[in-house]
Amino acid sequence: MNRINKLFAEKKKGVLSVYFTAGYPTLDSTMENLIELSNAGVDFIEVGVPFSDPLADGPVIQHSCQKALENGMSVRKMFEQLKDLRQHTQVPVILMGYINPILQFGFENYCKKSKEVGVDGFIIPDLPLGEYLSDFKPIAEKYELECFNLITPATSDERIRFIDSVSNGFIYMVSSTSTTGPQSSFASQEAYFDRIQAMNLKNPTMVGFGISNKATCDSACSHSSGAIVGSAYIKAIEETGNIKQAVDLLLTQLGRK
Repeated sequence: MNRINKLFAEKKKGVLSVYFTAGYPTLDSTMENLIELSNAGVDFIEVGVPFSDPLADGPVIQHSCQKALENGMSVRKMFEQLKDLRQHTQVPVILMGYINPILQFGFENYCKKSKEVGVDGFIIPDLPLGEYLSDFKPIAEKYELECFNLITPATSDERIRFIDSVSNGFIYMVSSTSTTGPQSSFASQEAYFDRIQAMNLKNPTMVGFGISNKATCDSACSHSSGAIVGSAYIKAIEETGNIKQAVDLLLTQLGRK
C-alpha cells in the first residue's frame, strides 16, 4: 500500500494538503517548505513544478512560478533538492506540474527520479486522460506511481464515474471552472459538492481551488475527505517573508490552530 492509500485508509475526513512551488521563495527553500509543512501536521504535500505558462493557476501561483524560474529552478534541480526527502518526512508527497517540462525532461526519467526520491505520484492538469491511460500510465505503474485526476463542476456524471473507475488514491475536485485563487465562501458550489457526494465514488475526493479561510476549508472537509490549499499558502509566504511563520499563519487562517 503506497503512502497516499495508507493515508486515506487511516483518515477518512479532515485531510489537509498544501501546495507550494519548488524554488519559491528562494531557490533552496524547497526542503524547508516540505519540512515545516510536515512538522505542522499537514497530511500530504503538493510540490509545484514551476512552468512559464501554468494555465490552471491564478496570479498568485503564476507569480511564484515565475519567481522560481528566475531563481534557477528546473525539473532536474528539483529532483536534486528532493534526494534526501525521506530522511526528513514520511508524509505523502506528490508533484503538480504541466506536461511540457515533464516531456522535456522525459516522462520515464521523471518517473524514475520520482521513485528514487520517494515521491508518491503526480497531478498533470493539462494531460488528457485518454492519452495518459494509453501512453503514460503503463510507465507510471512500472515505477509504482499514480497520476491523480481532476474533475470540475462541468464534468458529467458519466465522465466522473469513468475517472473514478481508472483512478487509485483520490480524485481532485476542482471547486470551480476558474483558475486557482482565494474565495470567501463556497455557497455557490454547494450543489456541485452535494452531487459528487451523492455519487458514492470508490475513491476519496479532495476539494481544491479557492480554499483560503476556515469557512471554505470547513465546507470542503464536510463535502469530501479534505481540502487542498495553494494560493493562500503562497500569499502567507509573501506576507510573512518566513516559511515557518507562513505555515503558522495559514493554519490559523484555516482554523487548524
